[in-house]
Amino acid sequence: MTTRPAPSPRTVAFSLIKATALDEAVRRVPGEDGSALASWEMHHGLTATLESWQTDGTLSTQWTITEPGRFPRLTARGEVDAEMVTWVENSGAELIRLASERRQHTHRLLDAHLTAVTDLISEGRYTRPVEQRLHTLAAALSQAIAWQHFDERRHASAGRFWHAALHNTHAADQRDLGAGILSDLAYQLLWLRDAPTAADILEYAIPRTRHPAARSLLHLRQARALAVLDEGGRCRRALTAAEKALDTPSYDPAPAWCSWTSPAVLAADDGRCLADLGQQRQAHQLMDKGIALLPATRSKTRSVFLTYQAETYLRDVGPEIAAATATRSLDLANRIDAPRCVTMVRDLEPELSRYTHTAGVGELLERLRALS
Repeated sequence: MTTRPAPSPRTVAFSLIKATALDEAVRRVPGEDGSALASWEMHHGLTATLESWQTDGTLSTQWTITEPGRFPRLTARGEVDAEMVTWVENSGAELIRLASERRQHTHRLLDAHLTAVTDLISEGRYTRPVEQRLHTLAAALSQAIAWQHFDERRHASAGRFWHAALHNTHAADQRDLGAGILSDLAYQLLWLRDAPTAADILEYAIPRTRHPAARSLLHLRQARALAVLDEGGRCRRALTAAEKALDTPSYDPAPAWCSWTSPAVLAADDGRCLADLGQQRQAHQLMDKGIALLPATRSKTRSVFLTYQAETYLRDVGPEIAAATATRSLDLANRIDAPRCVTMVRDLEPELSRYTHTAGVGELLERLRALS
């Protein structure tokens, strides 16, 4: 393996300054019990990750955070050949594809597959191209598991899996995927109502993207954070950048982690941003357009967007249409077992409770109380 030169003190100092936002982000992520996550390893590991991005310095490998022995082990004491890697890649890609729609059936399978891949990395012998493929797959699997934990409101655990994914992206030299995982962490912080840190992370990650689809998604998430901060001018510039990047042709296919980025997602998130900025009429039009364009396979995304729309209807249209829209979201969320989407609908309960005699509201409130 090629030895890389050590970074200069000045470069390391610069990267440490850039890492400050992530350091603060990690301190604010709650643990499973709701308390602040006090994890020295995670805190300093993210700093080290950002250092390696800035300096291209070496980074010690850290792959798995699953419990040893929890699942059957697939060991490779000999050479890991391309045929084996292709098999685990194809299996992993299929599990990741099914993770959102069939979470309850894929949870343990994803964990087991990640364990198998990390066993191959730690115990096998392979060429550099095979090593990169294995680390890329480990990063993608860790990312998928992180999203499942995030959906279950297990925020500290989700953060640890995203952290493991970041390490793997550097071992694989996958800069776009690394930027995407940073944007996942930013999305989590936006969910946890820390828009300033989310915006800082995205500002750092966007210049490190290569593919226009990746750049589009990160600009879109940046716009969401800026809308929450009521920075209308910067938000609109980010939305324009997202649209421009999405329209940029590329000879290379979009990376799998952002291949779902589409005009539908752009329209719906654009509408959400405008709703936060008080431009309700145009917001409704864009959200309607985005939801209509979503393919049937994007049930979780549709549920999220429907809840955004219901929240906006509550502000400026009326409780009846808000309740009907929220009920559609809840039906979808229950069908695919998406607890985060259910939580989003339940967050509307205090406001909906003011309209118990409005058609549809009482029935929805009864369903939400039954869930609790």
